[in-house]
Amino acid sequence: MPSKSSARLAALTVAAVCCASTVVAVSPAHADDAPRIHDIQGTTRLSPYAGQQVTDVAGIVTGVRVYGSSRGFWIQDPRPDSDPATSEGVFVYTGSTPTVSLGDEVTVSGTVTEYVPGGTSSGNQSLTEITKATATVVSTGNELPEAVKVGGRSVPAAYAPEGDEAEGGSINGLTLRPESYALDYYESLEGMVVRVDDARVVGATDPYSELWVTVKPRQHDNRRGGTVYGSYSSQNGGRLQIQSLASSADFPDANVGDRLAGTTSGPLDYSQYGGYTLVANDLGEIEDGGLERETTRAQRSGELAVATYNVENLDPSDDTFAAHAEAIVENLAAPDIVSLEEIQDNSGSTDDGTVAADETVGALIDAIVAAGGPRYDWRGIDPADKADGGQPGGNIRTVFLFNPDRVSFTDRPGGDATTATGVTKVPGGAALTASPGRVDPENAAWESSRKPLAGEFVFRGRTVFVVGNHFASKGGDQALSSQYQPPARDSEEQRHLQATSVNAFVKEILAVDKHADVVVLGDINDFEFSETARLLEADGALWSAVKSLPRGDRYSYVYQGNSQVLDQILVSPSIRRGSGLSYDSVHINAEFHDQISDHDPQVVRFRP
Repeated sequence: MPSKSSARLAALTVAAVCCASTVVAVSPAHADDAPRIHDIQGTTRLSPYAGQQVTDVAGIVTGVRVYGSSRGFWIQDPRPDSDPATSEGVFVYTGSTPTVSLGDEVTVSGTVTEYVPGGTSSGNQSLTEITKATATVVSTGNELPEAVKVGGRSVPAAYAPEGDEAEGGSINGLTLRPESYALDYYESLEGMVVRVDDARVVGATDPYSELWVTVKPRQHDNRRGGTVYGSYSSQNGGRLQIQSLASSADFPDANVGDRLAGTTSGPLDYSQYGGYTLVANDLGEIEDGGLERETTRAQRSGELAVATYNVENLDPSDDTFAAHAEAIVENLAAPDIVSLEEIQDNSGSTDDGTVAADETVGALIDAIVAAGGPRYDWRGIDPADKADGGQPGGNIRTVFLFNPDRVSFTDRPGGDATTATGVTKVPGGAALTASPGRVDPENAAWESSRKPLAGEFVFRGRTVFVVGNHFASKGGDQALSSQYQPPARDSEEQRHLQATSVNAFVKEILAVDKHADVVVLGDINDFEFSETARLLEADGALWSAVKSLPRGDRYSYVYQGNSQVLDQILVSPSIRRGSGLSYDSVHINAEFHDQISDHDPQVVRFRP
């Protein structure tokens, strides 16, 4: 997912936004013909005044942002018009610490600007602002306008209108219909004071002092308090990001399923990393929802347990080895085979040409033993330096852990960073030409991305082929709250090619032995209902076993308040048709503010 360290970028249309405002403490007469805030906001996302100078725009100061690069203040007209499509609030960008205070009545003169958080290439909606401003304090200590309650039926079930085809799918020029679409409803309140009452947390507090709540508590609720993203048509418009205008040191730690009790109120902003955001003057209290980390059952006699776990850029300098080991031993019940994603090289993110990861994996194996687990053996293939994407210098890759007391690994030499493993016929079935080996590594589908790792295991005399994956990330895709509807998901193109490559490899195995047991697993970076999943499953070669779970439990990741599937385990027909297939998405990370990874591990158990 994109980094939040990027600086504030340029405005969409006009005028740089670099100039601080000035405050003049006098009480001039207000011009009767001055535009009101609802005139400036208009009935579309783009102001009819964009690029123009405005004078004596009146309002009450309803929020003051003194932290970060986007410093400024919000004003709201206490005398609204009768049109529900026009907002009565607007942000005044200063670039430096504002000198106005809550409750000040001011008039503002400056330039109306449409600013796009993240820049125009992000596809984000624009935020109407007044920049290069002069603010005049007319009076102080005024009551703030009454906050608009956001929640329940006030937020439409439909998420967004279809974009204007003539404008490349943009919704910027469409007249707002706040009674019909959630994004239009929020836009009609841009810059105004809003409130949420007793809202359920659906996205845990992150390192940037943000959390997510839902204002539609019955919308795709699951058994653990989250909001499940189960199709492209169910974007969950009740999700709302919460920030605070106070110091981040005072921001509460919350997990999914907690409750933001009482009233939380403040101006409604639009952020680069989350879309519509309530920036709180008054923040409710967190009530503990009692969410606990899950533990899966141990494998039974005759069952093989295979898991996938993204350990999020693990390298020898990390302090999370003991926690990951406990997760594998206790929460995952020490699976027989574990495919690990995001194992970094021995020097971590230091870009020094190191590609070996034996120290990283060795430290994890030692920690697992210390936690009471088995001494796993492991297999992997070092990537070419800086060829597999991820954190620069980290050389992330997929590796296999396996418990040698339960399974054996069939080593066949010849696998390296660029040599593809193949499939050959041997007495009794199929075999890999290189084990471990990489799948189709020279295919352009894997450019700057992790190459699949294939291995041949034996359990109770039965060969099991395991293919570990870490597909291309969703970085660069347009957000659900994008100005383009439906938003573009350009990163899918590479994952579609990757899925086709892996599917073809599995079909090579099945062409030799149609009864072969094949497990394809890892961080697929796409949903179980996506085209990526369909291409992996093509021609019946595989089946995503997460679909055996109830819909409310199909998730391994929480992004912007949506609980969703990114990690999957797919199985060949012999496993799907066999006895005792059992799947578990083990929720230990994604819903918690103190996560050791942003992904939840997955485990499948079956009888080969």
